[in-house]
Amino acid sequence: MFDSGVGGLSVWREIVQQLPQCDTVYVADQAHVPYGSRAVEQVRGFAESISRFLLCEGAQVIVVACNTASAAALQHLRACMPATPFVGMEPAVKPAAENTRTGVVGVIATPATFQGELFASLLERFASDVTVLTQICPGLVEAVEANKLDTPATKTSLRECLAPLLAAGIDQLVLGCTHYPFLRPAIAEIAGPAVQIIDPAPAVARQTGRVLRQNNPRIAGQQTGQHTFYTSGAPGPFAARVQQLTGLQERVQAVRWEGKRLVRCTRR
Repeated sequence: MFDSGVGGLSVWREIVQQLPQCDTVYVADQAHVPYGSRAVEQVRGFAESISRFLLCEGAQVIVVACNTASAAALQHLRACMPATPFVGMEPAVKPAAENTRTGVVGVIATPATFQGELFASLLERFASDVTVLTQICPGLVEAVEANKLDTPATKTSLRECLAPLLAAGIDQLVLGCTHYPFLRPAIAEIAGPAVQIIDPAPAVARQTGRVLRQNNPRIAGQQTGQHTFYTSGAPGPFAARVQQLTGLQERVQAVRWEGKRLVRCTRR
């Protein structure tokens, strides 16, 4: 699985919890974080190159653990690698629309997520009878990357981001970026108990399990998975963030970009 940084670890931890027997390989493209402000074509190129790297690492299923990359590249990845099963992220608009009592749903995500065809399709299919309000939240991805989860500055940014949604009467809040679940305690404090917060990661993990078993029925016989982490940034700080966010102490290996190719560096 891959993300621009640590955000996809919110999906990784759900997959490991639901599928503890599975091996995982995680790529954090921290050389290019955040993806949300980048051009669609650029994110698509990153996603394709990282996916080909993961295939070389033996991946049987690739989880695009990034909403921006899913919106920008998921269809492209499936088209150019048709033999590879891909599982992507999408804002959980369907359960939010089904559970709302006020008829007003909020979604927080990056600009690229809202601009993609995937989000428009979700609204058309599942939210025709409710009001869906969207909000971009500048700086939150960077705050999570920097381990500023509960600082006054982060809470101020969250209040500014959520204020118009709360004023409009939302009772469902969809986390449309994989970095945002790490801010859930602060979000819940600001939003209050009347707002249900929806994280799609558990559903993505369940789908990953279904796809994996379809492609490898023997996976259930394995006892404990092995986990490999790569970053195109600095391995030491990323290893510290993995431990902080997941509790796992694991060596992180470095990868680097050579033109449009992602290649392994010497193991630390």
